[in-house]
Amino acid sequence: MPGVIINTDAKNEADDQFAIVHALLSPSLQVEGIIPAHFGDRRSAHSLEESREEVDLVLRLLGMSERIVVANGAATALPDEDTPMDSPGARLIIHAARRPGRLFLIFLGPLTDMASALLLDPALRHNRDLTVVWIGGSPYDGVHGDEPAGEFNLSNDVAAANVVMRSGVAVWQIPWSVYTMVSVGYAELDARVAPFGKLGEYLVRQLKDFNASFADVEEMEYRSLGDSPAVGVVLNPRGAVWRLHPVRIFDEHARLSGVVVPGRTVQVADSVDVRWLLEDMFAKIQRFASLGAEA
Repeated sequence: MPGVIINTDAKNEADDQFAIVHALLSPSLQVEGIIPAHFGDRRSAHSLEESREEVDLVLRLLGMSERIVVANGAATALPDEDTPMDSPGARLIIHAARRPGRLFLIFLGPLTDMASALLLDPALRHNRDLTVVWIGGSPYDGVHGDEPAGEFNLSNDVAAANVVMRSGVAVWQIPWSVYTMVSVGYAELDARVAPFGKLGEYLVRQLKDFNASFADVEEMEYRSLGDSPAVGVVLNPRGAVWRLHPVRIFDEHARLSGVVVPGRTVQVADSVDVRWLLEDMFAKIQRFASLGAEA
């Protein structure tokens, strides 16, 4: 059973919650801790604190508040590629990585805490049992083009992403061209998730509330559960189509540069098995409700 640590900017949008729940309801994963993460200052001046509050809420709904270690990550991005942001979350990564056995580090937002752990303990670079699974960045082949301001998770800490990519740690990257394809409609959520206990009701309600908060956007009846592939590929590594790419450094605009890191490759998902991913998640939420396990 692989160990898992989840690093999550949980209040940034409305999809982290689904990914956290999926991981915690999966018996083949041993979740060793959750690290609330910042998500910059474009949406909130207190993003780390809001992520922590959301993680605590989800754990209460799962009845797991006393079972899962929660350690706050850094409140801001790295100032540069040489300076770590020390935090309980970074120390949790270091402590877990020093124990024997396979460890997946799932990042649903910026890579600040992983980069900090690597800078605080450079020996982690040589640990072949570690795999960083990251939701972030743009596709490498350029077919889909770049977002005008750079991908959100990457843009919240470009320096951290470069530290991780330069290191010797294995990285599985799921770019925006893939994670945005994990869309689900309100009708399906209303039928498959909302009726199943306080947890199901909350997951769907907060997603709809998030959509409704954008008054300048026309009404939507769907959302991408874009963070869930990070959990899905740990559960089912063959549930993605992968390609190896030479690591290229990200520039200050959060885009891929032409600078290649010699000898370093990154495993990048070209697609994921969305049918399996959503069905597995929804079935586990329904099973949880049927067992009456809620707090």
